[in-house]
Amino acid sequence: MQATKDMLIQQVIELDEGTAEILMDAGMHCLGCAMAHGETIEQACAVHGINPDTLVGDINKYLAAK
Repeated sequence: MQATKDMLIQQVIELDEGTAEILMDAGMHCLGCAMAHGETIEQACAVHGINPDTLVGDINKYLAAK
């Protein structure tokens, strides 16, 4: 399965817990907060000033390598 910009942060972490490190390295340090359960990757990227396409690409490269 691949990650998409419209997936909730929590859904991405549930795909593989290793994705949490990618998210944190990108600047999303509040993965345990309530927003992680209701915010999409795209929404979180907008708040944190991160390019969602780059982040999703990095996550999918990680998932493909597993």
